[in-house]
Amino acid sequence: MPIDILSDIHPEFQNVVEFLKSDISALRTGRANPTVLEGVMVEAYDSFSPLPSVASITVPDSRSLVVEPWDKSILKAVEKAIIDAKLGLNPAVQGTQIRIPVPAPTEETRKALVKTLGEKLEHARKSVRNVRDEAKLAIQAAEKGKEIGEDEKYRLLEELDKKAASINDKIKKIGEEKEKEIMTI
Repeated sequence: MPIDILSDIHPEFQNVVEFLKSDISALRTGRANPTVLEGVMVEAYDSFSPLPSVASITVPDSRSLVVEPWDKSILKAVEKAIIDAKLGLNPAVQGTQIRIPVPAPTEETRKALVKTLGEKLEHARKSVRNVRDEAKLAIQAAEKGKEIGEDEKYRLLEELDKKAASINDKIKKIGEEKEKEIMTI
């Protein structure tokens, strides 16, 4: 059972890393990135839908996005949703599509993005600690239940701490790369 504890936490650690990657991909870096619009909710057909489910989002060049709704009757609703999302983007309707210029972030904006990045990284580290703490409790319970000996408990706890440190190093590296990307003009 205790060996299962360590093999069971590996996917949980990986889920933390994958969530972090998807979470920080939406941070604007000055280059056009369609993930910036993934959280935009469009009111269409008497319900709210994510923008990617009602329109195609393309990147014609590094400084603009083009959104083309599949149903042209919701063009104004898509434009309104992008404006209401308060992403700092100014959509412009051009025929049956919406062109969104992506301005280069100012120094102040870049610093705010780095601060947001730091908060997301800390949240990821906290999630790693929570997973580690749950596994630690399970290992200690296995020892109390006489399923493992004291030596085995310490070996498992040491292995657990190594895995958690490895994931924290990965999170740090991801954060450093994203910060470099944000601060690059």
